[in-house]
Amino acid sequence: MARKRANGEGNLRQRANGSWELTIMDGFRNDGRRNSKSFYGKSQREVKAKAKAYLDAKGEGLEVDVNYSFGEWADLWFEGHKDNVKPTTQENYRYTLRILKDFFGNKKIRDIKPFDVERMLKTLQKEGRSVSCLAQCRGMLFQIMNKAEANDLVRKNPVRFAEKMRHQEPVKRKEAFTAEEVSVLMERLPRDRIGMSIRLMLGTGMRTQELLALEPRHIREDGSEIRIEQAINMQKGTAVIGTPKSRDSYRTIPVPGNLRWCALGLRQTDKTYIWEQKKAGQPCNPSYFRKQFRQALEAIPEVRVLTPHSCRHTYVSQMQALGVDLATIQSIVGHADLDMTKHYLHVQESIRQDAVERFSKAFSGGQEPPERPDEPEEGRGNVIFFPNVG
Repeated sequence: MARKRANGEGNLRQRANGSWELTIMDGFRNDGRRNSKSFYGKSQREVKAKAKAYLDAKGEGLEVDVNYSFGEWADLWFEGHKDNVKPTTQENYRYTLRILKDFFGNKKIRDIKPFDVERMLKTLQKEGRSVSCLAQCRGMLFQIMNKAEANDLVRKNPVRFAEKMRHQEPVKRKEAFTAEEVSVLMERLPRDRIGMSIRLMLGTGMRTQELLALEPRHIREDGSEIRIEQAINMQKGTAVIGTPKSRDSYRTIPVPGNLRWCALGLRQTDKTYIWEQKKAGQPCNPSYFRKQFRQALEAIPEVRVLTPHSCRHTYVSQMQALGVDLATIQSIVGHADLDMTKHYLHVQESIRQDAVERFSKAFSGGQEPPERPDEPEEGRGNVIFFPNVG
């Protein structure tokens, strides 16, 4: 917690990693606003000494220099910024930060020029890094250097003046199952947990992380609705329960009539989560689910083996093909598109129900088949229990 010091000496606070930060007022900007400057160190004494040296040098008209290496400043920036993002995003940030630190090493931040930024991006491109990786590296480097510029550690942010990379790669289309493939999947998928889960993903647009975080209580007693109020987050390779992707991801999904038997089948378990690890009470890792998903699809030669997230793209594309308006689709799948949020408020429940009815009629092959006369007695009924998975 920041502590205001006496006599206008600024704010002194200890950071989450144990280091110290001292922020002082350093005159005014051209627009009249106050200009602040921060100093960082391992102890209060160190930051006070840095601030004093800065003010003494400035008072004597000398050139002020707090010369951090890129690695030092990047670590300080990350410690101050990481609390603003989710744990899963922090993992992505750490990965990108390692790439930047590996490239710039101990180079002083004041010595990083636009040419260096361009050279880094070209090097990463030659290494075969993805377009998104290059964009993330450039974006994070811009934030790091922007903070340095704000603290007068560099004259200008070099990323601002570096040329952007021009990518020749064509934009990849999001893969989705065709209507014919959906019909085959509804008919041919097994009646076990993975089969019911895939059907529900195709018929509701649920994200994988949302499905794996489901507890029986999230499914209505008659299987007509599924509440999304939590999701799987990955923290250092471990699946933990966290919040959904965005504010709009908190929602109640209506289940198509022909797939309610799937929702009921998943609901009938004595486990904490519908998908659970061997250790009781621990949610399943998405990598295990992806393996089960792939094996289920490989057993049906008539369909392509896509990813679980393709079910979400399939739902959106098929609902559009069935004539459902975009605002209704977005209210069901929980897209965090702020431009469409205002439309969500005007989507009536009757319209949503009509939308999922269209799916039910279009892909009627997902109906629960009647029991076979020769089916063993213990295989009948609605109650289905699943063993723990690895």
